[in-house]
Amino acid sequence: MSAPVRLSVPVRRVTVLAAAVVALLLAVLLSLAVGARAIAPSAVFDALLHGGHGDSAEVIREMRVPRTVTGVLVGASLAVAGTVLQGITRNPIADPGILGISQGASVAVVLAIAYAGVHTLTGYVWWAFAGAGLASVAVHAIASGGRGGATPVKLALGGAAVNALLVSVTTGVLTTKASALDEFRFWQVGSLSGRDSDIVGRIWPFLLVGLLLVLAVARGLDALALGDDVAKGIGQNVAAVRIVGGLGATVLTAAGVAAAGPIAFIGLAVPHIARALVGGDHRWVLPLAALIGPVMLLVSDTLGRIVFPPSEVPAGVMTALIGVPFLVMLVRRKTVAA
Repeated sequence: MSAPVRLSVPVRRVTVLAAAVVALLLAVLLSLAVGARAIAPSAVFDALLHGGHGDSAEVIREMRVPRTVTGVLVGASLAVAGTVLQGITRNPIADPGILGISQGASVAVVLAIAYAGVHTLTGYVWWAFAGAGLASVAVHAIASGGRGGATPVKLALGGAAVNALLVSVTTGVLTTKASALDEFRFWQVGSLSGRDSDIVGRIWPFLLVGLLLVLAVARGLDALALGDDVAKGIGQNVAAVRIVGGLGATVLTAAGVAAAGPIAFIGLAVPHIARALVGGDHRWVLPLAALIGPVMLLVSDTLGRIVFPPSEVPAGVMTALIGVPFLVMLVRRKTVAA
């Protein structure tokens, strides 16, 4: 029996990226065609490429295309942000909530609903973005104080402290403003439902800026994995890598959370899946995470539309149901990178 053919590392990585692109295209088609009302793929292509008319074409163009594009942007932003945060904190269980980013957005949305009279998804976006940014700045300011600066341990502890404070603020506002509870809980659970082209137009520039920032420090993230002393020894500015990477992760998370709510698990699970497939080089891990994240979110959103028709399970619930088995499988196979 002949030995199995082993692909070289570069060829294997290119193959994995190509497969991820195909998976993303299939997930996009699935999101456009499947739902409470199933639409044939041929009708999807007719509506998108040939200006088809009729109810199905209108559903695709006016409802499913903005929802799907939002899912692609949000999935990519959360997955890449989680990858960067795990890199700069050297914490394998870090996700976009570790620096208080998601909870900062939640507090801002609660305040907007309860006290500013904001009651639309497009209105939430700027509030959520501002809250996420302020929370991240607060965590970094806390971690930077004292000896050693913003070390991974201090960032994690500062994030935990700020998270606890913000959770208390959110709970306090909701218990005193019960009228805001029903409206807030639909945003808090995380969903792509009702997202339109206006939201897409608001978040894509931030996604682009965030991606450019994190790609600029990809080599630095590889060096940080070896430890701060080694990274400094090979010429990396550790503080600059953490600041630029943290800023990029903050922008990405803020944009994703503002658009769809604090969808859990993508930022935690996807980086581990990407590293298991292409290794620890962030020049490959980051693009792969940007492809796998949307696949997970779009598949979760599509399944949520069809499991209990005509009701809809929010994407934030489905991502955990789908993501947990993947992460458990990786842990059992001992392929999760530390």
